[in-house]
Amino acid sequence: MLRQVMLEPGVIEFENIPVPKPKAGQLVVKMLRIGVCGSDIHVNHGMHPYTSYPVTQGHEVSAVVHEIGPDVSGFAVGDLVTIQPQVVCGECYPCTHGEYHICDSLKVMGFQTTGMASEFFLTDAQRVLKLPAGMTPDEGAMVEPVAVACHALGRVPTLEGLNVLVLGAGPIGNLVAQSAKGFGSKSVMISDISDQRLDKASDVGIDFTINPMKKSVGDALVEKFGSSKADVIFECVGAQATIDTAVSNARKGTTIVIVGVFGERPVVDLGYVQDRELKIVGTAMYQTNDYLKAIELIENGTVKLFPLMTKHFPFMDYKKAYTYIDANKDESMKVFIDIAD
Repeated sequence: MLRQVMLEPGVIEFENIPVPKPKAGQLVVKMLRIGVCGSDIHVNHGMHPYTSYPVTQGHEVSAVVHEIGPDVSGFAVGDLVTIQPQVVCGECYPCTHGEYHICDSLKVMGFQTTGMASEFFLTDAQRVLKLPAGMTPDEGAMVEPVAVACHALGRVPTLEGLNVLVLGAGPIGNLVAQSAKGFGSKSVMISDISDQRLDKASDVGIDFTINPMKKSVGDALVEKFGSSKADVIFECVGAQATIDTAVSNARKGTTIVIVGVFGERPVVDLGYVQDRELKIVGTAMYQTNDYLKAIELIENGTVKLFPLMTKHFPFMDYKKAYTYIDANKDESMKVFIDIAD
């Protein structure tokens, strides 16, 4: 079988290796789709802070069960599935206190350990989630980024009846904004400097859009939400400008959830944070319950994925997918690698 390998930033080869055989508690799946993530793009440019090379990528996936190992139940050959990409130790403090997603020895497939960009993939059955009948392989590959959004939203005690500001209308920001309605938010505003991405946000029903190059975010917040502005702010870019926007426009006591991955270390005015009792909260990855919530939101139509699906590339054209994304940054939302039909 063929497996993708990024030897160094921007250099991709394919290696031919044997199809794996499952042992007890394992499954072999036939890969269908790989979604290209913003973090994958960081890896392609050598900008991901926690990835070394060579690395096989692929962590947003859909697949079908190909072979079932001993002591595995609940699956049948041909089931459409997705796979949680964390590898955890199960022994550290986070793992033993219900926070395995931030394991002290966390490895993520496609970054610190082998990803799923291969024709077949061997995995522990406990990482596999069966997808509902009628869900497409493209939707299945987008469960992971929706789970990212669900975990980020869950970092706030409640969103019921609250006004939400999302900074960044890329794929994750869009999905955070969409999913917020499934968590009970009252209204959602999304901000981005790309009108194309804001148009996508409008297409999927996000309440308010704002381009900060054309109008002040602070003015828009007062106009749409009143003097109390946003109750919660989600930073979904990972840039100095957006963390500045979040902090400077936060109401006293507001929670700011950091969703974006920062390639460069930002400067934050902690004196301002202290004086206004702002709460800055991190969010990383997800747990199984976030995947289940993501599947629910997709299945019931709360989250609309089709408008975000930009383009497909054959497996052997992996590098062309990155070239396309770099050339079409504003238009690209979710690009897929098709490994099989």
